[in-house]
Amino acid sequence: MSKLIPFEIKIADEALDDLKQRLANTRWADAETVDDWSQGTPEAYLREVCDYWGNQYDWRAREERLNRFPQFKTNLNGLDIHFIHVKSPESTATPMIMTHGWPGSIVEFQKVIGPLSDPVAHGGQAEDAFDIICPSLPGYGFSDKPTEPGWGIEKIAATWAALMARLGYEKYVAQGGDWGSMVTTSLAAQDPEHCLGIHLNMAIAPPTPESMDNLTELEKSALAGMEHYTSLDSGYSKQQSTRPQSLGYGLVDSPAGQAAWILEKFWSWTDCSGHPENALTRDEMLDNIMLYWLPATGASSARLYWESFNSPPMMEVTVPVGVSVFPHEIFKASKRWCEARYGNLVYHNVLKKGGHFAAFEQPEAFVEEVRKSMRRVRAGSAK
Repeated sequence: MSKLIPFEIKIADEALDDLKQRLANTRWADAETVDDWSQGTPEAYLREVCDYWGNQYDWRAREERLNRFPQFKTNLNGLDIHFIHVKSPESTATPMIMTHGWPGSIVEFQKVIGPLSDPVAHGGQAEDAFDIICPSLPGYGFSDKPTEPGWGIEKIAATWAALMARLGYEKYVAQGGDWGSMVTTSLAAQDPEHCLGIHLNMAIAPPTPESMDNLTELEKSALAGMEHYTSLDSGYSKQQSTRPQSLGYGLVDSPAGQAAWILEKFWSWTDCSGHPENALTRDEMLDNIMLYWLPATGASSARLYWESFNSPPMMEVTVPVGVSVFPHEIFKASKRWCEARYGNLVYHNVLKKGGHFAAFEQPEAFVEEVRKSMRRVRAGSAK
């Protein structure tokens, strides 16, 4: 499939009936022995969400909403890659490939695709327009699942470069968070001839030795966040980076299990003041969970951790880089840390609200950050 094949999400009634049956037949674990989320997704809340999922959640309406954007599949490096492709009405629009992470999906970008591709219709300026390309990572969503090892960050980035070439884009920019941040960084390093620059909302920029003697408040918060992640929040990554297959059987077989696995991260990683529905609606979270449940990607999505988590690529990046730091992000990087990591940092901003799923949680702020950053990126790449 070297050509582009139009794609529409169309789930069989049988798959939805099976989901409802499985939810109704869930064999529940006993409740936690604490009154918070410290042992994981609370049993009472998970029961409530699963009851809603099985009896009130309207997938057909949500499916229609997802399908409002043009989608395609094309074969690259032996896999059929699924992607959204929205062309801007502005003839001068800059192509931008946006990459999600785990436990995210193309659902994360639903609220920002319109404003980014058609800024004039959303109170913006024509010069900030983008053609938007949102692929599903291999093994995620409706992209094919790799059947052999090797699909780590570098190979995905090379595949994204091939995708942009196939779409006819000679020059483009890229954006990403979570795994998308690492794919985007690798893409910039591998394809600087065509990639004009990048924007990251989770920059992986380690502390510099010289900064440790006079840490800023942001850097102190970042180090505390790293310690919290290591000691209390990283069990999922240890499992997925070592034994994703063992985990995958339960996630693919039990919708309640898949929901619990992802809901915990919406609680932990959003700026939600203790409850995920303060940051995202229940329907929005279930839309995202459905993109794991329906294509049965519990194991295949986790394998990206097995491929790349313990040895993330840290190659040199020479193109202009913009970084937005949302306060409830897992890993936060100060300006001087980013300057040490990226040789051409042209934008760095720390926001007051928002977390790991920036485009999902704070779409207006995210859009503004991308616009501001990419203005600097385009100016920097034009020098």
